[in-house]
Amino acid sequence: MAKLIINENKKLGKINAEIYGHFAEHLGRCIYEGLYVGEDSEIPNVNGMRKDVVDALKELKIPVLRWPGGCFADEYHWRDGIGPKESRKKMINTHWGGVLEDNSFGTHEFMELCEQLGCKAYVNGNVGSGTVREMSEWIEYMTFDGVSPMADLRRENGREKPWKVDYFGVGNENWGCGGNMTPEYYGNLYRRYQTYVRNYDSKNPISKICCGSNSDDYHWTEQVLSTAHDHLPEHLHGLMDGLSLHYYVTPGGWEHKGSSTQFEEDEWFLTLDKAWKMEELVTKHGAIMDNYDPDKKIGMMVDEWGCWFDVEPGTNPGFLYQQNTMRDAMTACITLNIFNKHCDRVKMANIAQMVNVLQSVILTEGAKMLLTPTYYIFRMYKYHQNAQLLESFLETEEIGTEEHKIPNLTESVSIDTEGSIHITLGNASVTEAKEIEILFAERKAAEINAGILTGRMNSHNTFEEPENIKEKPFENWTVTENGSIRLTIPACAVIHMEVKA
Repeated sequence: MAKLIINENKKLGKINAEIYGHFAEHLGRCIYEGLYVGEDSEIPNVNGMRKDVVDALKELKIPVLRWPGGCFADEYHWRDGIGPKESRKKMINTHWGGVLEDNSFGTHEFMELCEQLGCKAYVNGNVGSGTVREMSEWIEYMTFDGVSPMADLRRENGREKPWKVDYFGVGNENWGCGGNMTPEYYGNLYRRYQTYVRNYDSKNPISKICCGSNSDDYHWTEQVLSTAHDHLPEHLHGLMDGLSLHYYVTPGGWEHKGSSTQFEEDEWFLTLDKAWKMEELVTKHGAIMDNYDPDKKIGMMVDEWGCWFDVEPGTNPGFLYQQNTMRDAMTACITLNIFNKHCDRVKMANIAQMVNVLQSVILTEGAKMLLTPTYYIFRMYKYHQNAQLLESFLETEEIGTEEHKIPNLTESVSIDTEGSIHITLGNASVTEAKEIEILFAERKAAEINAGILTGRMNSHNTFEEPENIKEKPFENWTVTENGSIRLTIPACAVIHMEVKA
């Protein structure tokens, strides 16, 4: 029997709600058809936003949404997406499928979506093909409440009061699709561009996010920080509030990523081994950040993460549409537990992507909608948002193949403002259930509410069977005389347990 030891008296830091953020790019059917169908659609909508999708997302308590990219951000010119829709410029989406982008979803629509979701807005600016003036005027358009050309233009387009932009990304993947820049060159561009991301509302300053590394490119992190952050005079502090990190789990590599549903046990462990690499990435990039920012004022923003498999057969390869199985759910379980445990440095994360693209929480097909296994992970984990991380220790065993070994169990534990302890626990074995005893420093468990997500490793939901995999009540636990909890977690399962004193 494995032991999970929880010290409820030792709080290790706040788990930022934004760790449970999402990402919506102009890519495939994420925005169009997935989130936005237009006011004239027969699909029920509110101001063009799909009601069924928005209602499902609201249940996750989405904390923040990133838009418009991704690679699309560095070819996006915001003026193309404002004003009467019939007169907006049409363009070719050169990054994703070569399809027509009619710009019917722009700044006003994104802010409308954020208001419907009740979430913070994370806007990604164009450094790769845009100008300083373009970025500066976009900030003015969105956030200035006085008399100015851009504020007046916003009012002409129907929005009297400015919006609140919580986060602004100065470019995206500028080491690649955002311009193929060197870190030193981008670092200097960042210093220049961010200067014009003005805080017109001093009470609600914009958090500025610098483009960070692709996976384990530690040289990029070192050089960008050396160029853009080190030796700042006192009046320049606040130049950088976050540094991004992108990492995708691709079991077969970039050329042959593998099927999202057709895989064997060895590929299960290969995938989860790559998911565990996030621990190394956060630790090593964090160590470099510590050299420049020992007080951890700059957040690590993992604003693109998730599984990336081959597209579903017969779909546009540029749309990145893939199914979502218990393997995706376990990847999310492992990754979110890692983020929770590094909440002193990781301040935001945005799974890629929200609907119909990569590791989505929702899939749609016309008027139909289904919730993926990853959706249920986010629903189970939402209780960690803004809670305090607790010290915990879990006994694990090494499982897997000769080449790819991982811990059989993963966990994170937090305590909310009401005093309830929330435990998220995953069993990555595809064959072996595991008995676990949960022990507390002083607390004796009184009331327990628990849910479970479990199935075969490649189980998934389809439009014919949309509830094949879903969260169900979990009752396979007992409370001992000394107040500890004993439970058996099935193979290939994730549990959320709320323990009240």
